[in-house]
Amino acid sequence: MSPWVVGTVIVIVVGLLVFLAVVMRFFGLWIQCKTTGAGIGLIELVMMRLRKVNPSLMVRCKIMAAQSNLLRVYDMQTRHLEAHYLAGGNVPNVIRSLIAANRAELNLDFDTARAIDLAGRDVLDAVRTSVYPKVIDCPDPARSSGTLDAVAGDGIQLKARARVTVRTNITQLIGGATEETVIARVGQGIVQAIGSTSSYKAVLENPDSISQTVLGQGLEAQTAFEIVSIDIADIDVGDNIGARLQADQAEADMRVAEARAEEKRAAAKAREQEMIAKVQESRAEVVLAEADVPRAIAAAFESRQLGLMDYYELKNVQADTSMRESIAGTSSKNTSATK
Repeated sequence: MSPWVVGTVIVIVVGLLVFLAVVMRFFGLWIQCKTTGAGIGLIELVMMRLRKVNPSLMVRCKIMAAQSNLLRVYDMQTRHLEAHYLAGGNVPNVIRSLIAANRAELNLDFDTARAIDLAGRDVLDAVRTSVYPKVIDCPDPARSSGTLDAVAGDGIQLKARARVTVRTNITQLIGGATEETVIARVGQGIVQAIGSTSSYKAVLENPDSISQTVLGQGLEAQTAFEIVSIDIADIDVGDNIGARLQADQAEADMRVAEARAEEKRAAAKAREQEMIAKVQESRAEVVLAEADVPRAIAAAFESRQLGLMDYYELKNVQADTSMRESIAGTSSKNTSATK
């Protein structure tokens, strides 16, 4: 045999072996597709491997869709599943969510499910929440162990906890706010409703009025959820905030009054010192005036207007006056001591 013939035979044999290997590798998947009506050919399975798509995953998802009659309900082509897989989406999760939505008769189409999944939301959990509403606590115990603190109109603080029942709003799931926004809005609504109540007793007697008030505010707008109900789980009476504020205000007023009194006392003290200075000034003037007396007496002697007897009589009068002043001062001191 010529070398060309031998080479040709070898190439054909190798090709047959490769073909058989490929057929044996994908034959089981192809048989599954044929028997279940998934509609994926053998060549498509090979091309999936070349496009780095998991054929087993695609076949399993297509079989689930075929068995659930989704291929008739939605325009679900194999290339759509491949594109979603290559875009990083969770294809099995999308198929399961469509099956659940179809069974529950929810308005969810294939394109919307893929968009929700690519947006980072768990589309299967969203469908389950739409069918079976879930309950979330307000405030969230995972983020805060406290309560919703609000003050009624009479100044009494109330500590409340609420449980909010929500279901998924499929139409607003893309771009809608998450649970944190719902919890924040419900908490704000409860605090506002309690604050607008005239007395804390009215809240304790009828907590349902707070729930109805909050529900009527349309808190689920622009969120991915629909609020079914809001239930006040617990209400505790806290501090008397109004009395404490009044006490703080009274203390502040007292400090202001003390400051004003201290200001007046300082002004009076300054006035007293001013008066003392004026007295000293007056005494200095008296001393200066008394210093003029001897000169006046001397001038009277020189002008012969004052005689010697007149001078002695003046001295006697001064001595008598001093004695009387001394006696009067001693008498007043004894009277004070007796008292």
